[in-house]
Amino acid sequence: MSTDYFEEKTFEGIDFTKEKFEKGQYEICTFVNCNFSNCDLSGCAFTECVFSNCNLSNCRIVQTTFNDARFRECKMIGVDFEHCSHYLFTPGFEACTLNLSSFYKRTLKKTNFIHCQLQEVDFIESDLSGSVFKGSDLKNAKFENTNLEKVDFRGAINYVFDPDQNRVRKAKFSLSQVVGLLGKYDITID
Repeated sequence: MSTDYFEEKTFEGIDFTKEKFEKGQYEICTFVNCNFSNCDLSGCAFTECVFSNCNLSNCRIVQTTFNDARFRECKMIGVDFEHCSHYLFTPGFEACTLNLSSFYKRTLKKTNFIHCQLQEVDFIESDLSGSVFKGSDLKNAKFENTNLEKVDFRGAINYVFDPDQNRVRKAKFSLSQVVGLLGKYDITID
């Protein structure tokens, strides 16, 4: 990894598809309206950084560290979080579009996914215990052998998964959406 170090800097309106992104360690930095789509962020470390209204779609994040990183109103389509560093992986998402992204086998304890688009996201074999999906759309999201204990699905929509194939102890659901847990029974509910 590069030895470049950036602390408490704000990067605003930069299109990193046209300007070179300096690989390195970023601490307490803010990225506003930046375009990272298809960029290679591999090996970088983002500690206590905020990404606001950025496009990170299809960016490469092999062994990238996201320690207490916050993403707000970001477009993050097709991001493979399964390849980033497991060390101190603590992201949070608010009003982000994460469709077609993968969190396969990730530990995401107590992660917030607030008002996010999570369509066709892979959560297979992830640990989401204590996480919150308030106001999020989970259409066609994949849950299998996933730890969903104490997960708060209240206010989330379109989730469908088999409780027998996932750990759901003490998870919270909205009554109107709980039918997504009964799909395997092929029943009609009026």
